[in-house]
Amino acid sequence: MKIRLFFFTCILPALVFAQQKPVEGIVFDKESKDRIAKVHVLNATTGKSVYNTFKGEFSIDAQPGDILIFTKGDHNADTLKVQGNTSMAVYMKRSAIQLKEVVIRDTMLNPEKQLAATKRDYTKIYGSEYNQSFLSAAPGGGAGISIDAIWNAFSRSGRNADRLREIIDKDYKQKVIDYRFNRTFVATVTQLKDQQLTEFMFRYRPGYFTVKTASDYEFITMIRNNLKRYLRSNKTSYTLAPLITPPVEN
Repeated sequence: MKIRLFFFTCILPALVFAQQKPVEGIVFDKESKDRIAKVHVLNATTGKSVYNTFKGEFSIDAQPGDILIFTKGDHNADTLKVQGNTSMAVYMKRSAIQLKEVVIRDTMLNPEKQLAATKRDYTKIYGSEYNQSFLSAAPGGGAGISIDAIWNAFSRSGRNADRLREIIDKDYKQKVIDYRFNRTFVATVTQLKDQQLTEFMFRYRPGYFTVKTASDYEFITMIRNNLKRYLRSNKTSYTLAPLITPPVEN
């Protein structure tokens, strides 16, 4: 009896110590590998819970075999079993796509202002209502095509105004695409540059309807999906051949 009592007296404190020994670790984002904070760590075996620190570190009382559940609002929950007293590295997958902030600055007249300036300056084909300066744009500054040259070519007899309006409308739609699907923006999203960026933008240039109706999230997602297709087919026959300039003969 004394031997059994001595046995429990020695073993019980050791068991209590094992239960109270903290398990430490760090929580990372699975994709970016950055540390993430404000993660709730629950020991489902004991019911105890803690939040990790702003450095992504946590410490919770647990012993081998305990189940730890990690939860965070914008990440999928992760469940791990404590294998030992070694430090744990936890990788949580984001539950939604995180888009990098892309800032677009209006460094030129936007297409709507350009079109309005064109209509205001050329009232012969659009009517006198566009003669008022309701936008702060320099006369003719927004036109991307030579309006004077087109007018001289098509309006000598005054019968080609419809054709001229059609040309201006097409030019406007292309400018709308260029304004949103611009080189700086696409390079920021794709990380492509030089010849690859030129080739990508040529191959995956969006249509006018897509540019006008897609949200920022949808537009960036479309570019990233096209980037995956581009990288898969980068070595195919679709690759643009380098420009060869023929020698000039004297």
